[in-house]
Amino acid sequence: MNLTKNRLTFEQFLNYDFPEEGRYELVNGEIMRIQATRKHDNIADFLTRKFDIEVETRNLNYRVSERISVRTLTTSGKEQGRVPDVSVVDKNLWNANLSAYTAFIEPLQLAVEIVSTNWEDDYLDKLDEYQRLGISEYWIVDYLAIGSRNYLGNPKEPTIFVYILNEQGIYQPNAYRGIDRIISPTFPELNITVDQVFAA
Repeated sequence: MNLTKNRLTFEQFLNYDFPEEGRYELVNGEIMRIQATRKHDNIADFLTRKFDIEVETRNLNYRVSERISVRTLTTSGKEQGRVPDVSVVDKNLWNANLSAYTAFIEPLQLAVEIVSTNWEDDYLDKLDEYQRLGISEYWIVDYLAIGSRNYLGNPKEPTIFVYILNEQGIYQPNAYRGIDRIISPTFPELNITVDQVFAA
């Protein structure tokens, strides 16, 4: 659902007076409402809890949130306002300006997108934007196996992809399915399987 007639900047997006509570993204200058299913929210909540436990148990310097927006740029230099389903940000960055909105122009440590019907956004657009911004780790959680066979194989299988930024600033993908333990550089001791995430 598009709410705007005029093209907005990221700054205008942050100060926009939304008609109702909810999650919104800025896409190609237009504000779009994000509507998620309960299953989608269950998975986001499960990962948020697991990441929070890791942060607390291991005393890691991160803040985990489902409400962070981040400014990204398209190939053509257009500002986007993305709101990952789960974000992990360096706590020093978070605490640097506590009166600011939960919006960042700096790269997050980790972003998670849970795939819905517009799967190309997660596999193509956001992947490109997050790589360009320098987000170290990007998860695509495709629990419905909606993405194309190029990614998911034939027959298509529900998969979690973990993209790791290499020294050249290019994402290297790792695919996890079924009883695979998900390997995360941000949370090296995280001990969850794909099946556990999908069962959330």
